[in-house]
Amino acid sequence: MTSISLDRESLASGHIEKLVAEAERQGLFVRMTPEERRESKRRTLAAYGKDEDVWVFGYGSLMWNPAFHFAESASGRLYGYHRQFCLWTPIGRGSPDNPGLTLALEPGGSCRGILFRIDRDEVDSELDIVWNREMISGAYVPRVVPVHGPVGKVRAVTFVINSAHERYAGRLPMDRIADAIATASGQLGRCCDYLFNTVEHLDELGIGDGPMHKLEKLVRARVAP
Repeated sequence: MTSISLDRESLASGHIEKLVAEAERQGLFVRMTPEERRESKRRTLAAYGKDEDVWVFGYGSLMWNPAFHFAESASGRLYGYHRQFCLWTPIGRGSPDNPGLTLALEPGGSCRGILFRIDRDEVDSELDIVWNREMISGAYVPRVVPVHGPVGKVRAVTFVINSAHERYAGRLPMDRIADAIATASGQLGRCCDYLFNTVEHLDELGIGDGPMHKLEKLVRARVAP
């Protein structure tokens, strides 16, 4: 299996797009077209004025691998949603025979993560990178949400689960989630590393997330040394 990196170059050059298009041809994935993505971004940005900076709220891999340029970052808390492994992925961090699970925001509770501020002059180009990464399919729904940060409450773009999507896993038992994460891997690497990197950055930021830390222990006990 050829490995790839989910970095700025791969997203901007169309390399990730080719990977997803090939998965679509194999019947593994239904992608949003570039035109659909641009329209989705346009609708989301209609909430902002032309001269406004835009904040993005990251709660998973965006925290440790944003891939886009930003002017500043800060911790933030979003109320009304929590992070959850609830999206099956047959590519990237999994395979058709053994799909992995990735994070999304589900309703309920709260979530601490990272706020990234994109300068108004770079909003269009940098959010192209974000959309090419997060909106390759209709599994996420972009939302502009209030996030509480060090400078008060800001409006931020984030991505919540589309519970009507075919790859939505629902509320799985934690042991089932741990089994999937511990064994799945794909062209972006092992699914367990996605979890480990997320928890590592939560720790660095002093963010307590009991379910994520419990899940990490379960997965480490299942991963071969």
